[in-house]
Amino acid sequence: MWVSSHLGAIKVILMCMNAAVRATVRVGIYTGAKVYFVHEGYQGLVDGGDNIKLATWESVSMMLQLGGTVIGSARCMDFRAREGRMKAALNLVKLGITNLCVIGGDGSLTGANQFRKEWATLLVDLVKAGKITDDEARKSCHLNIVGMVGSIDNDFCGTDMTIGTDSALHRIIEVVDAITTTAQSHQRTFILEVMGRHCGYLALVTALACGADWVFIPEMPPDEGWEGHLCRRLQRARGSRLNVIIVAEGAMDRAGNPISSEDIKKLVEKNLGFDTRTTVLGHVQRGGTPSAFDRILGSRMGVEAVMALLEATPETPACVVSLSGNQAVRLPLMECVQVTKDVTTAMAEKRWEDAIKLRGKSFENNWNTYKMLAHINPPDTKSNINVAIVNIGAPCAGMNAAVRSAVRIGIIQGHNMLAVHDGFEGLAQGKIEPITWTGVSGWTGKGGSELGTKRVLPSEYIEEISLTIAKFNIHSLVIIGGFEAYMGGLELVQGRDKYEELCIPMVVIPATVSNNVPGSDFSIGADTALNTITSTCDRIKQSAAGTKRRVFIIETAGGYCGYLATMAGLAAGADAAYIYEDKFGIRDLEMNVEHLVQKMKTDVKRGLILRNENCNANYTTDFIFALYSEEGKGIFDCRKNVLGHMQQGGTPTPFDRNFGTKMGSKAVLWITEKLKEVYRHGRIFANTPDSACVLGMKKRALTFQPLAELKEQTDFVHRIPKTSWWLKLRPIMKILAKYNISLDTSEHAHMEHVIKKRVSMPAPLMKKACPPTKHEEEE
Repeated sequence: MWVSSHLGAIKVILMCMNAAVRATVRVGIYTGAKVYFVHEGYQGLVDGGDNIKLATWESVSMMLQLGGTVIGSARCMDFRAREGRMKAALNLVKLGITNLCVIGGDGSLTGANQFRKEWATLLVDLVKAGKITDDEARKSCHLNIVGMVGSIDNDFCGTDMTIGTDSALHRIIEVVDAITTTAQSHQRTFILEVMGRHCGYLALVTALACGADWVFIPEMPPDEGWEGHLCRRLQRARGSRLNVIIVAEGAMDRAGNPISSEDIKKLVEKNLGFDTRTTVLGHVQRGGTPSAFDRILGSRMGVEAVMALLEATPETPACVVSLSGNQAVRLPLMECVQVTKDVTTAMAEKRWEDAIKLRGKSFENNWNTYKMLAHINPPDTKSNINVAIVNIGAPCAGMNAAVRSAVRIGIIQGHNMLAVHDGFEGLAQGKIEPITWTGVSGWTGKGGSELGTKRVLPSEYIEEISLTIAKFNIHSLVIIGGFEAYMGGLELVQGRDKYEELCIPMVVIPATVSNNVPGSDFSIGADTALNTITSTCDRIKQSAAGTKRRVFIIETAGGYCGYLATMAGLAAGADAAYIYEDKFGIRDLEMNVEHLVQKMKTDVKRGLILRNENCNANYTTDFIFALYSEEGKGIFDCRKNVLGHMQQGGTPTPFDRNFGTKMGSKAVLWITEKLKEVYRHGRIFANTPDSACVLGMKKRALTFQPLAELKEQTDFVHRIPKTSWWLKLRPIMKILAKYNISLDTSEHAHMEHVIKKRVSMPAPLMKKACPPTKHEEEE
């Protein structure tokens, strides 16, 4: 159990990011703890008084959609001195607080650890000064510390993503999309400077997401003579694609001299005469509404932080809740700080490759992928291999990024890349044409499917497809799409017994808003859809805030898969999310109505209910709307909203752009190796199970799983996997909505699993794990 009666007297104190603050407050209260806000960071801790206030359940309502931190944050010189820390200790002792949760960067977390180490001696000095009694010192003899990393730069080693990074990427990509429209119209070169004084993560991921011509990051300065190389690249690119250069604010050359956006502008104008503009984003990156991922990350980290405090002993080292691949982990705080300092040391000593590796596997993979895709003129070597790419099923954001990456990596490998239009139907009809390097320029930021896509399965066209494969001499097939792509791949494999032409390597890349393809925890397009739903919920809740006592019922997409409803429920703070995988009946509906009736008696007089479109054939959206309307008469009124196809549209999020880019790249590299294995006597023949795979994100890696082996893991009737990791997060959503349920789920049991392998951090740092997040990386 996560809840134990003897924990009722524990007190937790918060020092700042809204989703994490909300989760920590509510889970803390749920466990019987008293939770306090500290306003204005360490300064508030030193000053005390009204800066330290008791938090309530309602005090964190409507907090999820707010950027920044509602309790404030400030730099504090006083806390750096022992006298200031003594004042802070006095304030905590007087309130009986012995647990501190800090959200910040490495400086804030280092300060918290120092405070903890000095705690015993601070108490001794306070007793000697007569400011506290011996009894008060005894009751507060130990201070527990847990940290969460909040930094848009993603510059803290030991975590793949810090709270705020994904939201910052959203702001940057919005600007990049606006700029590239202007650049395309005016044939200008645009230089965009993003934050990252010591870490190039934002710049690197932005460059991947927009297909930038060049990126400057502090971890890997350009080689000597880069000025000429840059100008040659821009010259060759002129007229065929946009000129976009991304610069991290901490960019420098190999001698350690700064490289600013203004320096690059002068270079381009002088040497090339191009019309050049610079944009320095500055603090725009820090503001705005947090992304769905940041809300879910903050919520999950807040839950884990409370657990860390409740389980802490005097012997437990100060820990930081981090994200490692697809695992949320507790790591010893100061070991993470040391590795972060090691990166700075490596850069100072000009050990650039070491700096990249110390940043972690995620950063290194991003860098290697960008380098591969940064060619201007593809190599002249030819493999005489024809690789066809086809989109299947409903369109979704990120499909085009995967196609672009696959095409360019294929061309780099020397293959001839073929575009198949209109899905399997187009493949049967021979709607195939060569696709070139420049033919996919600018595709990363485009939503939908540029190739065209249909839901038609190949079974009724199997003979025509085999003839087309023979006619166009197709040696391998990349299938990008949702459950129809998975089903289509299975049908092609089954057709191998009759049609030898189908005995070629095939790979399915999951791309669907429903996130229902077996063999992958995430699908391309799901993140964009999730953010669309979350932003819609924000607007609806805002309208409800002006109209007292109103409940909104929103229907989400996903077929029978409840991923979108569940994760949007976490991100938007829903009161309930009805899904097919978590069975419910009339008693559950009655309980939810009663929950809202009680909620309306508090200061929070609004409700949000999500319903997956196929969660129940009888309890339809109209039925639930009618039920809530009837039972809420005189207490609240209801409105409903069916989101429909708007969830499939829009420009891809930064994650979907980069996920699609990595998946497309990985798929073609796998095909290249597989073709070497199956090449026999002058021809290609592939009929083993491992020659037709789904490329999926599973736990710590991007893995290839044979289609045939995934059949056992599939509910074909409802078009969903038989098991889904995200179901373990549903109890968290219910607790944060104030339902009195047990948190004794496999979610916490899974946290006890000890991770045996770690690439970016030493193995001894790993402590606890929990279910996947979208930012897992391949090993």
